[in-house]
Amino acid sequence: MGYAVLHLDKASGNDAAMSAHIERTIDPKNADKTRTHLNRELIAPPDGVNSRTEAIQHRIDTAGITRKVSHNQVRAIRVMLSGSPGNMQRIEEAGQLNNWCKDNIDWLKRTFGKENLVSAVLHMDEKTPHIHATIVPVVTCERRKAKTAKQEDGKKKYKKKNPNAARLCVDDVMNRNKLKYYQDSYAEAMNKYGLNRGIDGSEARHTTTQQYYRELYLENESLKEDIVALKEEQQEVYDKTRDLYDRKDEAREKFLDMDRHVRNRKEELTTVEARLQKAKQDYEPYKAQEELSLIHELFPMMKEQLRIAGLCKKIGLAIESIKSLFEGKTLTARSFSFFSPEHNQKFTAENINLKIEKEQDNPNRLRLNLNGTNILDWFRQKYRELQQGIGIRVRQEPRKDRGIRF
Repeated sequence: MGYAVLHLDKASGNDAAMSAHIERTIDPKNADKTRTHLNRELIAPPDGVNSRTEAIQHRIDTAGITRKVSHNQVRAIRVMLSGSPGNMQRIEEAGQLNNWCKDNIDWLKRTFGKENLVSAVLHMDEKTPHIHATIVPVVTCERRKAKTAKQEDGKKKYKKKNPNAARLCVDDVMNRNKLKYYQDSYAEAMNKYGLNRGIDGSEARHTTTQQYYRELYLENESLKEDIVALKEEQQEVYDKTRDLYDRKDEAREKFLDMDRHVRNRKEELTTVEARLQKAKQDYEPYKAQEELSLIHELFPMMKEQLRIAGLCKKIGLAIESIKSLFEGKTLTARSFSFFSPEHNQKFTAENINLKIEKEQDNPNRLRLNLNGTNILDWFRQKYRELQQGIGIRVRQEPRKDRGIRF
């Protein structure tokens, strides 16, 4: 019998470390790189939003939330959806994986709201196919505390704020009753694929990377203590053999048994130390990503400056020119050929004035302007002109900032 696997976890900060894992900007040790191209984006960010991290903030910014979102509020819920390995393999071999993905997305939208589902990615490069979904906990119902207080005294209370206004509240989405409902509802949706609900009230818990690392360390230290104790006991047995000459066979067997036991424990220690080393190697990239995310959170413009610097480098600017742009200078030239990564082609501009400027409607976002026009828009215009010049009919505008990320 196979089980439906549903795991929900609160995300801290902007959750950039998990975004790096989901989007494969860092390579997990347990992922098969030869299958990474099979991963699929099931829910893509809206136009102009380039990543899962940005999609979380975009939902918060556009949800109509009037209350200030504090720095320690949970901004997103990670949802992992899968099934028992054997059943997932059977689903894939039967050609039902697309239907399974669709039913998962439909369930997420019904359960948490279409607008709150800001990202969903199918991973095929790990041992078992699974979906990573991201929910922003925006709710519009009355606060649970206010509702409970009204039920207790039965008195009508004057409310200064609209109780049904949009707000960010993970506690309303992940309270005990709802978590049980999610498991029941998800198992019902997955029943058609032979996936059933796990044991209600099971004590089994998901182990995080940090917990796994800590448990391995404790196991390693415990084994070391056992081996020290066994060596002492072995030496004690060895010393007694000199006093047991008349019963030498019995003593010899006991000594050999103890020796085998010590060797076995040493082999266990070697195995655990290897697992511990691998866990450290797996965890270090995520730790570095978390530290980088903290820097970006403390200095938000740094991330934007790095994005623009990356764009400048890709289009063919030298490092000295990039430095000048960030000093606020305007680069001028009579003619220059810029490379468009989006179109994999060079386009030449005349009488160039190149400058980094802030977006008018968003001062926290920068743009690289060529003669007053966003250079990405200029690339697209030049590409349309090229298509028209060779007789290709351009039916519609390409989607803004999709297909390539800077």
